[in-house]
Amino acid sequence: MKEFMDIYRVNTAEIEQFIKETLDNLGSISRYKKDNFKELFNVFPSLELVYITDTKEHKQSSPNIYKNRIDQAQKNRDRSYLLKNTDVTNETIGISKPYVSSATRNTCITAIKEEEDGIYFLDFDLSLLLQKLGFLELHNSLNIMNKSFYIAAGSSMVILSVFTIGYALINFFHTIIFESNFSIEAIFKPVVALTLGLAIFDLAKTVLEQEVFFKSYAKSNKTEYRLLIKFLITIIIALLIEALMVVFKIAISDYTQLINAFYLILGVSVIIVALSIFIFLSQKVSQK
Repeated sequence: MKEFMDIYRVNTAEIEQFIKETLDNLGSISRYKKDNFKELFNVFPSLELVYITDTKEHKQSSPNIYKNRIDQAQKNRDRSYLLKNTDVTNETIGISKPYVSSATRNTCITAIKEEEDGIYFLDFDLSLLLQKLGFLELHNSLNIMNKSFYIAAGSSMVILSVFTIGYALINFFHTIIFESNFSIEAIFKPVVALTLGLAIFDLAKTVLEQEVFFKSYAKSNKTEYRLLIKFLITIIIALLIEALMVVFKIAISDYTQLINAFYLILGVSVIIVALSIFIFLSQKVSQK
């Protein structure tokens, strides 16, 4: 939704000019009433609803006329709220701001034109309008395939994260109940598994949110940076816990192997420094 609004906001002048010039070229809208505006729907593929109000009280005098049906239930409804922030005078066309239509549940804009027999309201589906004007590209078949793939991948990651967390808990309680040699390692290993499970679940949640439930059609660098940073921080925490476990194990068993723990901590430190530089540069790019 945010992407639709951003695209519309950038191209508002061109979109409104297209609608106004096309309606001006078509002449009086009232002459299209005889066939329930079918010709008008053919001219505007993104047009989803037409209705008329009187010029005094602004109450709806016609039914809701859709492309393939007519709804009588909305007659006599007060439509003055749409005129409050829209400049409409005789023989001119006003365009409302985008809003969610109560009739279609789609985000739309309304073109409003006053003629002798009433005020005509034309609702345009915003996503379809942006597509038809070339500001937005959506391919239904490809979207279905992409969503199916992301659903399968995201659901698989959720299942794996649950198994990882289950393994950590089962392993921990098994060690406590059935094994006599309880050690610090029995605590660290489940913590690492739990951290990895959390990282996998967080990645799956982000994928499902961005690509399935709240599909993003425009690429947002900020969203991608946040996802990468969040995932890397979780991995770094898991590696630090693992490094701490290695230090304890080596300190207890063989001091001569401490150099290996040092290499592991050094490697994690390099990752932290690299992540810090990445965050700094990404914030610098975002501020431009």
